[in-house]
Order: sequence, then structure tokens, then C-alpha cells
Amino acid sequence: MTDFQTLIINRRSTRKFTEEPLTPEQVEKIMKAALMSPTSKSSNPWQFLLVEDKETLEKLSLCKKIGSKLIAGCALAVVVLADPFVSDVWIEDSSITSIMMQLQAEDLGLGSCWVQIRERHTMADTPSDEYIRELLDIPMQFQVLSVIAFGHKAQERPPFDEEKLQWEKIHIGKFNINQITG
Repeated sequence: MTDFQTLIINRRSTRKFTEEPLTPEQVEKIMKAALMSPTSKSSNPWQFLLVEDKETLEKLSLCKKIGSKLIAGCALAVVVLADPFVSDVWIEDSSITSIMMQLQAEDLGLGSCWVQIRERHTMADTPSDEYIRELLDIPMQFQVLSVIAFGHKAQERPPFDEEKLQWEKIHIGKFNINQITG
């Protein structure tokens, strides 16, 4: 890694991947990043289900009406689960670990994309989490937050354009509604 700022400028969602598989070392580094993620009270409410089988990835790609087809082309999908009985902030903790995995992937030169599952539905209007739970035989105690797709980038995206930063969304001292409404 050059530096953290370069990493966050260059990390962009990747939706097209090559056929090249990830190495066991790459997968291990991504999962180490997940397991080192901060959590409330060190509760670690998350669990991770790794999917590399192409047939299962194809079925997993049908988990949402839109925005999930990219899963079929990735080398690795990590289904991010959490036990809400372990922590009341399981959504936040699992979100943090998801971005930690994505930053680690970028540092390795790999692409990734977050696929939101919680509160989403399939084309048949089945809740996406139920679809995934049934497909992958996930116990009912676990909530499905997201699927993170990983792989070698088939396309390079330009770095984030700092000219498009929305500085008007930063407030100092007090929230000033006049800044928003004009």
C-alpha cells in the first residue's frame, strides 16, 4: 500500500471480473481484515460464508431484483451474516467489517462490490435474505446483511474525482439547515 488516502481514492465498486481465481493467500488476507474489524464491546457478532463454486455464485446472483447479477462473475462472494442476539449494533459492526474487506481487496489490487441484501427482494418478491438463507442453508438466528463480491478487475475505473466532493455536507458546530435549503 502506498498510503491510505491513495487507497480510498482508488477503491471503486467493481462489477466486472476476470475468470482468474483468487489465491488462498489473497482470500486469507481479506478474511483477516474482516476478523480484525472493530466491533462494539468486542462482540464480533458477524459470521462469513465464502462461496467460490460457479454454480452457486450463479444462483446467488439472483438474490435481488437489480444490482446482484455481478455476483455470477466474481471469483469469491462473501455472505456477511450476523447474530442480532450477540449485539444490538450488528448492522453497524457488519458494515464496518464489509468495508474493511473491500479496502484490503483494493490494497491487493483486487476489485470488490457491496451487494445490499437486508430489506431487499428477489424478482419473485421473496425477501433477499430468505432467498439466500434457503440457498445456503443458513440458520435462522443469523441475519444476512450483504454479499461482497471479489475478483480480479476486468475493467479499471478512474479514481474518485476529488472535485466532486460535497463539502456542503460538512457542518461545523451546529447543524445549519439554511445551508441545505438555501
